[in-house]
Amino acid sequence: MELETLKASWNALDKRLAETEIVNLRIVKEMIQQKTKSAYDGIVGQNIYSFVVNILIICVVFPYVYMNTPISTISFAIVESVMAIGMIPMIWKLSLLSRFDMGSKSCNQLSRTVLCYKKICQKEKIWMIGAVCLAMVAFYISELGFNTEAGYTLGTRLLLPLGLSLVTLVVGYFFARWQLRRHAQQLQEIEQGLKELKEFEE
Repeated sequence: MELETLKASWNALDKRLAETEIVNLRIVKEMIQQKTKSAYDGIVGQNIYSFVVNILIICVVFPYVYMNTPISTISFAIVESVMAIGMIPMIWKLSLLSRFDMGSKSCNQLSRTVLCYKKICQKEKIWMIGAVCLAMVAFYISELGFNTEAGYTLGTRLLLPLGLSLVTLVVGYFFARWQLRRHAQQLQEIEQGLKELKEFEE
């Protein structure tokens, strides 16, 4: 009788331990999912912020500058065209991020989405550096070489574009560096989270 009682107690304890282990694993999985989702939300927010800022510059800020300064139509068109084309990778990235669904897709599918996103970011970075440099050069050549209505003196022909270029590059450099560092950290958190979650699928 004592042996039967001991066996029953042992089985009950074993079952309780198994249930506790399942609960603990579920809690760990939920914590990893939450951390991964938080990093993903940060990347989405960063992309939406960049998209909105660019829309405001294209539709409000630069048209206002154009209407209130002697910038030529050609210069305005150059900058607007480059910025509009620069929106294509942003829309592409946001479209890709919208397919990142942790509830319905496997870790392998999500990892492929992240890899595709990283490739777009790499191409965008190279393209944007070249496009911005070319646009700035074309803008200043157009303004200083062909915009006779602006009435630039020799001093402003040299100092104004150099000053504007320097300010633009310095501000853009520090802002981009901060964004890229934060972006890389969030991507790393997502990749690490997916790697850990994959163990729960096996």
